[in-house]
Amino acid sequence: MKREAMKDLIEWKKKAGRKPLIMRGVRQSGKTWLMKEFGKTNFLSFAYVNFDNNSRMKKLFSGDYDIKRIINGLELESGVKINPEQTLLILDEIQECSTAISSLKYFNENAPEYMIIAAGSLLGIASSGTSFPVGKIEFLDLFPMSYFEFVRAAGQEKLLEPDGAGDYELTNAFSDRYINLLRNYYFAGGMPEAVAEFVKTGSYDNTRKIQQNILSAYEQDFSKHIPAGVVTRLRMLWNSIPAQLSKENHKFIYGVIRHGARAKEYETALTWLCDYGISCGVSRISKPGIPLKAYEDSAIFKLYIADVGLLGALCGLDAKTLLEGNSVFTEFKGALSEQYVFQELRTLKGLHISYWAAEKGTAEVDFVVQSEGAVIPVEVKAEENLKAKSLKSYRDLFKPVVAVRSSMSGFKRENGLINIPLYLISRLKDIVKGA
Repeated sequence: MKREAMKDLIEWKKKAGRKPLIMRGVRQSGKTWLMKEFGKTNFLSFAYVNFDNNSRMKKLFSGDYDIKRIINGLELESGVKINPEQTLLILDEIQECSTAISSLKYFNENAPEYMIIAAGSLLGIASSGTSFPVGKIEFLDLFPMSYFEFVRAAGQEKLLEPDGAGDYELTNAFSDRYINLLRNYYFAGGMPEAVAEFVKTGSYDNTRKIQQNILSAYEQDFSKHIPAGVVTRLRMLWNSIPAQLSKENHKFIYGVIRHGARAKEYETALTWLCDYGISCGVSRISKPGIPLKAYEDSAIFKLYIADVGLLGALCGLDAKTLLEGNSVFTEFKGALSEQYVFQELRTLKGLHISYWAAEKGTAEVDFVVQSEGAVIPVEVKAEENLKAKSLKSYRDLFKPVVAVRSSMSGFKRENGLINIPLYLISRLKDIVKGA
């Protein structure tokens, strides 16, 4: 599989004054595979050490931070001779050893010649109980595979060439191919193990079983890292997400968790869920000022999860319903499209994501993004319906230079409104820049 994050790792290796790198991401998003692949393809060797249930390594880092002693121990554990210029050091599940996280400061200050990548679950790192070596490390966030990465994994990389060349007439002509792959991506999502199974076998049942196993592993993680008093409420909040997104108004409402629920009862659980990385809130703005963050109301938000395929598994959506659709499914199909657009936008660097809703709730634009000094409204449509009354209201009120509507319809520009097909939404920054 080809991951876009590999480019970031190569840039990190080449950078002067690089620091130890921590790769953050929700569990099973492909961190271990990517680190090992980077070691195989860009170094003469790599030394891999996993801290999970590894008492030897925890003891190694429990003493002083003598670099020579630590390197000797890592060589014994990995069976690899560590050459500072030619060997990549991989420290996996580093959240299991807080002193190993602290050691990165000393590697940076006293032995910067060693190239170190560490990885761990977001929740584990956040709750590791150690103070971060601020300013002494770098971070790289790894998300589930994007739609384009899914297309490459499916052996259809040729379909990405017209988009790369900006030939949108050609992408329009082959829209049926892109849409078919997108519908399958809605089901398979971007968790690498699920994608690999789907690409290899084409089995919807096998792919769904993998997704369900991933969801079960997340729930086990809840109990492992989260205080007992929070776990029950977190699970209730987590299991309410399908109901939250099935509403016509996707604003998060605590009363959907249980009747009479209040924010103060679930705020801690919500914070843990977002720290875990499997959920992310998008706050409402009342007007599109710069910076957007200054105009956000953090008490009003929509909640998404990390992966559209996992959302389908959480909801129990079967392949036939998802791929063919029916009248009962119409509303939630819109929620899946909105979820998909969110996770595609989330992978774009330097993009801040909010959403806009009128004060009286008469209109709502799914996303408003800030990029390179511009504020861009983005309306999402699940099918080919190009009527966007809320987007019209927004444009009438705020007169944006450019607005985006994303649907299954082909690429089109018209009077400051750009229709970007859902399957090309990850190109939003480049398309808007050329508007």
